Amino acid sequence: MIRRYLIFTLVLFWPAILSAAHRPIPAPPAFSASSYILQDANSGRVLAENNADERLEPASITKLMTTYVVYKALADGHIDIDDQVLVSEKAWRMEGSRMFIEVGKRVSVDDLIKGVVIQSGNDASVALAEHIAGSESAFADMMNAEARALGLKNSHFTNATGLPGADHYMSARDIATLSAALIRDFPEDYAVYSEKDFDFNGITQHNRNKLLWSDEAVDGLKTGHTNSAGYCLAASAVHDRMRLISVVMGTDSARARATHSQALLSYGFRFYETHRIYEVGEELALPRVWKGEQENVPVGPEETLYVTIPRGQYDNLKARMELGAQVMAPLGLGQPVGEAVVSLEGEEIERQPLVALQPVPEGGLWRQAVDTVLLWLE
Repeated sequence: MIRRYLIFTLVLFWPAILSAAHRPIPAPPAFSASSYILQDANSGRVLAENNADERLEPASITKLMTTYVVYKALADGHIDIDDQVLVSEKAWRMEGSRMFIEVGKRVSVDDLIKGVVIQSGNDASVALAEHIAGSESAFADMMNAEARALGLKNSHFTNATGLPGADHYMSARDIATLSAALIRDFPEDYAVYSEKDFDFNGITQHNRNKLLWSDEAVDGLKTGHTNSAGYCLAASAVHDRMRLISVVMGTDSARARATHSQALLSYGFRFYETHRIYEVGEELALPRVWKGEQENVPVGPEETLYVTIPRGQYDNLKARMELGAQVMAPLGLGQPVGEAVVSLEGEEIERQPLVALQPVPEGGLWRQAVDTVLLWLE
């Protein structure tokens, strides 16, 4: 049972942007769409949502997972960015948006990735899927495995393109989670999502994400459209070190998906701010360790801790650490020993495990005997 509380006030590094007076935050934008969500990429806080867990056709937003699997294959060394991929007849014949690769020709993985991301090429998606997994169906199995690993509860894939399928679906919340993971896990690869056009085989095609032209803060992610899915857009933008992700699904036009996404992003940046409170691995306390080779152990957050709060409320943030009264050896590296808790005006808004930053083996017989006596006397 937790018995000890170390309470401290956060050190302020910059003044609040607005007055600390209580200003009500207006309701988020409302518009016609099958579902939508606005979420901070780092804290995970949801700022607006509607039907965010509904399973819907994602159309070419599917390609976020396609590229996630490709980037992981690159990171694991299973493929190389300069690999020359032989284009199959299936890939060449793909309907819908295309990169215009030619059957029997070889195309680099690098170019195919650009064809998927910038040109939304279904042909490029299938070519990559076959190169990595041997077949598109086997690649879809890999996509589903990654979905489970990322905790996507309302997603299932049957292809690498997003063409309609009876058992092919995603939710807006899952798309936001996947988008954040893509940016977090592959930050260098993510840069391609901000490229506005790509020329291949003498054909120049422009990125369908029109926000890249209208808002310099936007640096991704992916559009999607089929007759049954409607017009969809997953977008991400950075302003004042705050990254937001919006997902809008099932609108009636390309203009509507861009307009609604912009409205969500503008709302989030106007009325909220995100702060990094603790860095992963940062030493926050040095509690007593009983019956160990050493008397103290440094503890810190399991992950970097971010909070998203209404603008102008930073002065009212407080944080505390809750540590078990008796931290006992042996302790493994990363073993939980308590929690960091952040509150705003007395209301808890974030809680994250605190872990041992180094192992503490069990002490010798003398140390254990001494500490046993001391514990009796407490």
